[in-house]
Amino acid sequence: MLTTMAAAALALTALVPTGGVVQTEAPPDYVTVDLVTVNGSGCPAGTTAVAASPDRTSFTVTYSSYLAQAGADTEPTDFRKNCQLALRVNYPQGFTYGVAQADYRGFAHLQPGASALEQAGYYFQGQSGTTRKSHTFRGPQSDNWQATDSTEWGSIVFAPCGERKILNVNTELRVNAGNSRGTSFIVMDSTDGSAGTRYHFSWKRCS
Repeated sequence: MLTTMAAAALALTALVPTGGVVQTEAPPDYVTVDLVTVNGSGCPAGTTAVAASPDRTSFTVTYSSYLAQAGADTEPTDFRKNCQLALRVNYPQGFTYGVAQADYRGFAHLQPGASALEQAGYYFQGQSGTTRKSHTFRGPQSDNWQATDSTEWGSIVFAPCGERKILNVNTELRVNAGNSRGTSFIVMDSTDGSAGTRYHFSWKRCS
């Protein structure tokens, strides 16, 4: 009886989020992430980089030119920027993964009356996409911003076992000038580029 209870307790512990992130298995021995293709007005060629974390629990995307703006001295197409990344995640056989949480960061300068929106979603090649989640910021504001998208354990979409599917990540920034004066903008990543967008893995062993 005690052995059964201990085993059950260990199983429950494996499903408890740590720092808001679901960790179902210890990470595999190695994880690398390759940027296959980049498309979108918010991520011109050469302005995006991706890297797996040393502890193999997440990967980070950094941008150097992801900015949407509206208002005085801006072009009509500047109010909306988007980026679609195709990523290949490499890891040992016998594992699969999903994205349990995504942390988005940036800087926003919004005049009184202006607003900005950050929106994101992802999907594996050949599968339907996750529900796109959005966050709205309203002026007046001139500060760093952060938004977190978390997925409940039962809703995490895992890559098919035994197949290496491309992970597509779609993000979008918008600015609505409203009745504001001057220029308003929102940037993905901080102004000095030191903070990246982080995607947290949830690992699972394949049977």
